[in-house]
Amino acid sequence: MFSFNKTPVFVAVGAAAIALDQITKFWANSHFPGWSVQVIGDLLRWTLVYNENAAFSMRPQAILPWLSPTVFFGVLTLIACVAVVVFYRSIKKENWIERLSVVLIISGAIGNFIDRLRIGKVIDWIDCDFPDFIMYRFATFNLADSWVTIGIALLFVSSFVFKRQKNEIR
Repeated sequence: MFSFNKTPVFVAVGAAAIALDQITKFWANSHFPGWSVQVIGDLLRWTLVYNENAAFSMRPQAILPWLSPTVFFGVLTLIACVAVVVFYRSIKKENWIERLSVVLIISGAIGNFIDRLRIGKVIDWIDCDFPDFIMYRFATFNLADSWVTIGIALLFVSSFVFKRQKNEIR
């Protein structure tokens, strides 16, 4: 009988998320070099951007300027993935939302690190605008960034859902 709560299923989901991220980055890199395509007017565009920094173009590697960004982000990715795997192992098997969230976070981290190993920077290509909302345009991102964001959101949702279920059982 099929069960979503099995580790091989989560490994398959993680592998599919990484593959989809890499496929879309190859697609964007081959179709949009140096230009932007409007998908939904100015609200959504496919715009190829190479990001040598962290999220929102932050430069945490400036803390250790003698260390190459690839090594810096490699060490950071490795530490984060080990911590998240340890956390994953502590999650109860019936808490599939939390386990899925961890898989998505790891998949996103690995997807962006593959870019850093391959070309020394991350390929971003999804360009959204939220008119008059906090900033001029939202930062350009990719599916790996989306996996991390969705994973973190699911982690928060899971903590509320399972906490409520535990309180209702008592």
